[in-house]
Amino acid sequence: MIEVRELKKSFGPQPILDGVSFGIEKGESLVIIGRSGGGKSVLLKHIIGLLRPDSGQVLIDNEDITRMNEHELIRVRSKFGMVFQGAALFDSMSVADNVSFALRRQKKFTPQEIARKVAEALDMVELPGIEKKKPAELSGGMRKRVGLARAIIYHPEIVLYDEPTTGLDPIVSDSIDKLIMRVTDCLKVTTIVVTHDMRSARRVGHRIVMLHNKRIYVTGTPEDIFTSTDPIVQQFINGIADP
Repeated sequence: MIEVRELKKSFGPQPILDGVSFGIEKGESLVIIGRSGGGKSVLLKHIIGLLRPDSGQVLIDNEDITRMNEHELIRVRSKFGMVFQGAALFDSMSVADNVSFALRRQKKFTPQEIARKVAEALDMVELPGIEKKKPAELSGGMRKRVGLARAIIYHPEIVLYDEPTTGLDPIVSDSIDKLIMRVTDCLKVTTIVVTHDMRSARRVGHRIVMLHNKRIYVTGTPEDIFTSTDPIVQQFINGIADP
């Protein structure tokens, strides 16, 4: 469903991605790991077409989005839902208005249809009946769930998560992981998760890719990665600083 081919990107003289290549099957849950500043979020922005590479290709359903104009990109982006690191909710809006933001801009649905879709999305993330609350009234975990409800309300084919468990305690993180897996299974979406949380990576990924030195260093199942004897992989997954 998604194929990245020899992707290269620099900001000024600083290379960030240097020949990144991998593919993602339809319905797969892929986790991207790697050190801070290693290009994970930059890679995510290329996949959704927010950044253009210096060279290489990003294919979504066999369409190369790196050659598309903005109008063509809008059509492809409609396949995506995005859950941002800090949930990125509008503090002045109610939960219902946050979740329905994209639908209201499309002006294709009646208020009654929008209200029904909001209720369905909030049920999916196990937050029924909070439509009238403001983001400030919610815990960190609840805000993440509302961000996910906003991402899935129009039933995207692909959902991207940028550090979904950052700043959450282990119990709430576990609940978010279970929710990611539930959404992947129930909605049959293709899932991409960028995370530093190794417990989360092990739970939600069908497959893990690790970025290192601006390239894909290793790819495999969670079992492959967490039993690897490679010293660079072991150093990262166990959180050991350079000597």
